[in-house]
Amino acid sequence: MSQQKVNFRNSNNSSITMSAVINFPQGFREEQQYPVIVVSHPGGGVKEQTAGLYAQHLAEKGFVTIAYDASYQGESTGAPRQLENPYIRTEDVSAVIDYLTTLPYIDAERIGAMGICAGAGYTANAAINDHRIKAVGTVSAVNIGAMFRNGWENNVKDADALPYLIAGASARTNDAGGAAIATIPLAPLKKEDAPNAELAEAWEYYHTDRCQYPTAPGFATARSLSQLISYDAYNKAEAFLVQPLLAVAGSNAGSKWMSDDLINRAASKDKQMHIVAGANHMSLYDGPQYVAEAVAVLAPFFQKNI
Repeated sequence: MSQQKVNFRNSNNSSITMSAVINFPQGFREEQQYPVIVVSHPGGGVKEQTAGLYAQHLAEKGFVTIAYDASYQGESTGAPRQLENPYIRTEDVSAVIDYLTTLPYIDAERIGAMGICAGAGYTANAAINDHRIKAVGTVSAVNIGAMFRNGWENNVKDADALPYLIAGASARTNDAGGAAIATIPLAPLKKEDAPNAELAEAWEYYHTDRCQYPTAPGFATARSLSQLISYDAYNKAEAFLVQPLLAVAGSNAGSKWMSDDLINRAASKDKQMHIVAGANHMSLYDGPQYVAEAVAVLAPFFQKNI
């Protein structure tokens, strides 16, 4: 048994059923206890994409791993579909941990968590709040609130994002009135919409045979802007993010500043950045040589700390 698909009640919202895939290490025996790593997917992604890829690779290194679909997304339930409420996504990490602590083969004192892109930011936020997480890994980290406020390359002032808050509030009013749910792209929906080559790769990843998946449409509800614009995934990291931390980022990633910010703000006395030479943000999703390098540093990091 190398994988098991599971469904479980979300402990933060009993009306939502979470869908996940658990990966088991070679030689797994249910009567033993294992360290576990929770892997969170990017905004607009699902467990069958990069999160599942990292979960499989880390299981090969001796861990039980779990990749899951966020509430309202993928094969997890909840309406409206494609809600990207960052507070709920952060709480989803803890809900997955709640479930894991009920499994007899999980060592509840050896829980690690990692994520890719916005999933990395949500993981960091979860670790700030939930100290059952003993070690934190990030890949191409995105603080989704900062990205929406300040732009992909951190060149927009906070105040200039006010129109997006107003748009989010307007979308909520329209939704409440029964209009069709308004949406926003989380990655370019068309190649020609991409502002640069790096984000054109995001379109390619989500909307071509590279890694498109039927449950990952690549957009979010416009009402999500009401929470996204003011959200800070690293809020109070300088006080409470004390766990060991490893951030992996590409040398050519426009998003690298958000990994730098996490490292700078975290209170952890054991924190490090690993730069993958030649990689951009998207390279670390599925580029074989880049993923291999990321796993080569993440695996010993988690082996040491959980």
